[in-house]
Amino acid sequence: MASKSPRSLQWFFFTFLTFFQLALAQGGNWFTTTNNDGDVIYLNDNRRPSLYTGNFGDCLGNSLVNVTRFDAAYYKDNMTILFHLAGDTGLRNESLMMYIGVFAYGEDRFDLTFNPCSANIKSMCPMRAGIPIEANGIIPVSVSDVANIPEIALSIPDFEGQAILRIFANSTQQEIGCFSAVITNGASFSHPAAIGSVLGIFAFVAVVASFATAMYGDQIPAMRNHYAHSMSVLVVFAVYQHIFFTGALSMNWPSVLVAWWSNFAWAGGMIYSPSMQNSISKFVGTHIGNTSAVGAAGAGMNNEDLGGGYDLSRIYKRTADVVAFESGSLDAGLMKRALANASEGYRWYGDPVGAGLPLPGNYSGFAGTLGEIDIPASNAFMTGFLWLLILLVGTAALIAAFKWGLEGLIRMKRVNQDRLEFFRSHWMQYIAQALLRICFIAFFMMMFLTIFQFTYDGSPGMIAIAAIVFLIFFIGMLGIAGYACYYRLRFGNWISEPDRIHLERTTMWKVVPWYRFSRGSSREETEKPASASIPFWRVSHTKADSQAPVHEDIEYTMKFGWLVSRFRTSRWWFFAGWLGYEFIRACFYGGASGHPMTQVFGLLVVEFIAFAALIAIRPFEGQRLNALLVYLLGLSKVATVALSAAFDNAFNLARIPTTAIGIVIIVIQGILTIVLLIAIVIGAISSYMSLTRNREGFKPRRWAPMREKYFAHVEQAATDQPRLRPEPEEDLKERESPKEPYFSVNSVRRVPKVEDEDQEFMNEIRGSGDFQTSDELLASHSSLHHVNDGATNTTPGVDGIYGPGGSMPSRRNSRISTHSNRSASNVPYGAKVHRASWSTADFSNLDDRPRSKRDSDWDRGSRRGSGMVYERAPRSSQEGVYRLSTPSGSYIPTSFTPLNEKKTAVADEEAVETTPVDEPTEDSATNHIITPVRRAASGHGGAMTPPRRAGSGRGPRPASSHSRQISRNASISEPSSPTVAHTTVEEED
Repeated sequence: MASKSPRSLQWFFFTFLTFFQLALAQGGNWFTTTNNDGDVIYLNDNRRPSLYTGNFGDCLGNSLVNVTRFDAAYYKDNMTILFHLAGDTGLRNESLMMYIGVFAYGEDRFDLTFNPCSANIKSMCPMRAGIPIEANGIIPVSVSDVANIPEIALSIPDFEGQAILRIFANSTQQEIGCFSAVITNGASFSHPAAIGSVLGIFAFVAVVASFATAMYGDQIPAMRNHYAHSMSVLVVFAVYQHIFFTGALSMNWPSVLVAWWSNFAWAGGMIYSPSMQNSISKFVGTHIGNTSAVGAAGAGMNNEDLGGGYDLSRIYKRTADVVAFESGSLDAGLMKRALANASEGYRWYGDPVGAGLPLPGNYSGFAGTLGEIDIPASNAFMTGFLWLLILLVGTAALIAAFKWGLEGLIRMKRVNQDRLEFFRSHWMQYIAQALLRICFIAFFMMMFLTIFQFTYDGSPGMIAIAAIVFLIFFIGMLGIAGYACYYRLRFGNWISEPDRIHLERTTMWKVVPWYRFSRGSSREETEKPASASIPFWRVSHTKADSQAPVHEDIEYTMKFGWLVSRFRTSRWWFFAGWLGYEFIRACFYGGASGHPMTQVFGLLVVEFIAFAALIAIRPFEGQRLNALLVYLLGLSKVATVALSAAFDNAFNLARIPTTAIGIVIIVIQGILTIVLLIAIVIGAISSYMSLTRNREGFKPRRWAPMREKYFAHVEQAATDQPRLRPEPEEDLKERESPKEPYFSVNSVRRVPKVEDEDQEFMNEIRGSGDFQTSDELLASHSSLHHVNDGATNTTPGVDGIYGPGGSMPSRRNSRISTHSNRSASNVPYGAKVHRASWSTADFSNLDDRPRSKRDSDWDRGSRRGSGMVYERAPRSSQEGVYRLSTPSGSYIPTSFTPLNEKKTAVADEEAVETTPVDEPTEDSATNHIITPVRRAASGHGGAMTPPRRAGSGRGPRPASSHSRQISRNASISEPSSPTVAHTTVEEED
């Protein structure tokens, strides 16, 4: 196998070279020549020229010479000009003078005047009737001859140039023939077969996706919801027709724009068919209208100013160059060549244009736009109307074929019996509404074409048909729209009330200062005051209580769903406004033909108002449709019309800047087209999700989350309510922050309490030690008994619970005690609640007080730094054995007894009055306001357990010793902050 591989490769290359040489031999003759640098190069006769002519037309109107072939080509590689001329004449004998001029972007780049006899053109020297005219040859040129042709002209798309041939009779020195041909370099934006086909495929995808969502399902509200979010065919054709019908303005368009628009001609019904055009031309007859009336230079008409006109004195001047022509010096440089044609491989030439078409190279008005696709302006209306009829018939046939094909598959048991049951039972209604929908989409096209036919004039029969079609569409579509509105608004009441229009200051894109208008009835009370306002009125309709929302009204959707289903619930009427807007546009485009400034500035006002109104309305329920129709399409319309004003002949703008502006328009419309194609693809994907909404399985699986989000979006959009979005964190912080001055907790530190001295209590808190004593304490608490008013009750206590002595304070009033027991306070019986924090003076002399040697820690009653100290009271005082001393020097009576003295509470000690915790009191000794502090029960954080009812087996006690004291520069500002509760034992009577 390895040995055969080289031989196989040799045979392959031999075969390839053989066929390649045969292809080259069939493509033309090869010859050698020398270029400007002196190098020998090989060239083919049928190679594409650097510049060459296309179609040509008569620019005199009554030429005495009938030219059937006129083409010229410029080859930069060997600096030659090739030309061909063929025709005939009725003149018996006439000597001639010929002029060839080449114009590029409105300027004269090359011209040549010569005598046919000097150029060795025997058939024209002289020109006689009955002798065919055949002139061909190769004219060598120098660098100086083509110096005016810019280098960019050889590569720029849609090179804008003309070659004009003028023939003069020497006997009268009058022009007897004029022919103009367009010059091109082969590069162009015009590719209707390729680009137009791609655009058509995308439009067909949008049609299929839209129709599939409309017929799938059996619940009309659900079907409508998903149909509203599929790609709208109305939007697709609105974009296509906007791009193409921009050429209907009576402007002198650059060639790049006309070539670009030809790719969208099919969307406007302008599809070229030779047989159709021949039939329409026969019907029109000689009534081809006035092309110059719509701004174009028509073929077969006198165009004296074409190419800047001509000067006879220059053509017939008696100078040395003309003498040279007459002497035959040109014959030496003119080489003969056979009349080449397409059969020999030479295809770089055009054909004569038909009647009613503008001159090639002239792109003025709608006639110039149609001339790119070889459709006369007089045939425009009938061409669009016939293709619309074909579309209507084809749509009805396709829907019927699909229905009966589906029935056949069901009979063959290839499809389930219940598949698309709703569509199969209402297929006639689907056909009717599909046809009405097509007429609704084609409303602008037919209104413009009929009005344009009235302006352009033409045959009486054509005008009569246009009038009938105009009435059918105008009365029919507007009548149906009016009846649809009446059918919905016949229930309910109309209310007229005063209103105001406010001018508000706002920002665009959160940066650019801007102003907007708003109605007073729609403004919120929290909005800023308006900069200015004017009185207005408001007319609103209130629906009846029994009337369902428009998209939930099944009967209304069945009848007018083809009009309203894509719009929001509050904008269901938008179809009526859209028809009015399209009619006004059609009037400016068609009715003002031939008046460019009226068209441009009138449309500019209309498009700007419509753009602002669409931004405020946002009619579609689907966000993609709003983005396309409202923002991108509206912006493209305004920008295109505004830029088109520069193409008016009154401004006399040079053709090169005109071409640059045309490229800007192409970029704007190209971006719009690309976004539209992307939206069609996304719409097809979303329609696929809608068609699988009743299936559990979904492929690809990674799209399942996206599918769920899409369904949620569809349901939310159907409510016509704005989506609730989470507020930014900054706004939440601003909202949560109080507007008035406030304090925040900066530091917290632990302050010892009296209970810290009770070892048994501390062991219980820490979870260590023997809990037997605490159990006994609980048992003693459960043995408390109630007495009547005025009785005394004492119970032996345990040290550390109600003070070091453990004595239970008595209660004088059982009713008050019961009320205190039921309160929400967690303070022990017989104790007062002091304020949560002390003043600075209470801590000023914390460690500066003198301490006697005989005072121990137990005598002092607290550790160092506690802020309050227990000390012995003088024997002469009426107070108890110990009293509580505060840092400020005041004393608080108490029944506290240190543990080291082993004293127990006296059974007959007098009862201590308990201050109700729900009422603030004032201490006479310290002048401190005693305010009750309520805290919920908690296992930590310094919270106190709530008091239990009497007889519950357990009295109130602190649940934790983690009390906290707030520093002098802080206070409690949040509910979650800890609260400190200080308790003292009340003085015994």
